[in-house]
Amino acid sequence: MQITTVSGTRSKKDFLAVARYIYKDEPNWICPLDQEIENIFDPKKNPFFKHGQCERWVLKDDNGGYLGRVAAFINEKKAYQYDQPTGGMGFFECVNNKEAANLLFDTAQVWLQEKGMKAMDGPINFGENDSFWGLLVEGFSPPSYGMNYHHPYYHELFTSYGFKTEYEQITNHLAVRNPFPERFTKIANWVANKQGYTFEHFSKKNSEKYVADLMEIYNDAWKDFEKFVPIKKETLEESFKKMETIMDEKLIWFAYINGEPASFVVIIPDANQMLKGFNGKLGPIEKLKFVYRRWVGVNRMRAIVMGTKVAYQKLGLESALFIKLKEYVLPLDQYDELELSWVGDFNDKMLSIHEATGATFGKRHLTMRKVF
Repeated sequence: MQITTVSGTRSKKDFLAVARYIYKDEPNWICPLDQEIENIFDPKKNPFFKHGQCERWVLKDDNGGYLGRVAAFINEKKAYQYDQPTGGMGFFECVNNKEAANLLFDTAQVWLQEKGMKAMDGPINFGENDSFWGLLVEGFSPPSYGMNYHHPYYHELFTSYGFKTEYEQITNHLAVRNPFPERFTKIANWVANKQGYTFEHFSKKNSEKYVADLMEIYNDAWKDFEKFVPIKKETLEESFKKMETIMDEKLIWFAYINGEPASFVVIIPDANQMLKGFNGKLGPIEKLKFVYRRWVGVNRMRAIVMGTKVAYQKLGLESALFIKLKEYVLPLDQYDELELSWVGDFNDKMLSIHEATGATFGKRHLTMRKVF
């Protein structure tokens, strides 16, 4: 076996090709766009390079056949918040071979150790946790845009190397055409009509205002969670820029109390239904197909993130946001499912909201840690 550092054009192509090889016979897998993966490793495109660093490798057999790949990275803003300095490992793909997997894990571990790390979390992203985060262990159905898909045998490769689960990531599915539970609807309608409560959907024309409102709500909503790092405006702007081609302004909603930003939900059409069969490429033909599929419409949405300021978390604002969403979605007669992904098993409040909507279990990912 031969493991090499990704550096030039050839090795970058190999890194992308590994995943296509690993999943060539897996009908549920949907290949992410090559450019989207490459942007994560481009210091000019990924703002995390301003406070971090990364490296990646490709593993081949002695005949040049693909065996696997892996990336390791350090986010300086989070690495030193744990009991031991902790780096990240992700974009792991491997054939069903423990020797090959261990070599990939070892390579990531050695690189991190050389830079002072004492542990690594994985598989995670060198970026925000809304994309390419967690090991899929339950719910092996086609992934929505940005969600990891893995072979079932990956779990054994991770656990046998010594990774242990830090937390579970729960994804629930909501049947859009089904009515909400009666209690949920009653609370939502009551909240929506309260004096001083107003609701607005995102507008590209006023994107600066809504990005600022989202940042204000998000940083307040999550401030009490352990190891929380406030999100920056430039990170949010980059995220909205990436979503622009598939965004529907009326799927992103904000709640205000006497004009103060209080709650939000960000939902996007599932771009994976537009990208299926592209094999990571976006040439002229694929672009035409993408535009056509976007025009025809997809039948699944993904809720990427929700948040409510701590002071307003027991007022039922989330219920009202879902009602506003449904008032727009149902007349379209287009969407069948809303994927609520993902929520950590430590976030009881958000899981309770999912349950209140009538959502059912969809998938389970794991964020795992290996202490060196």
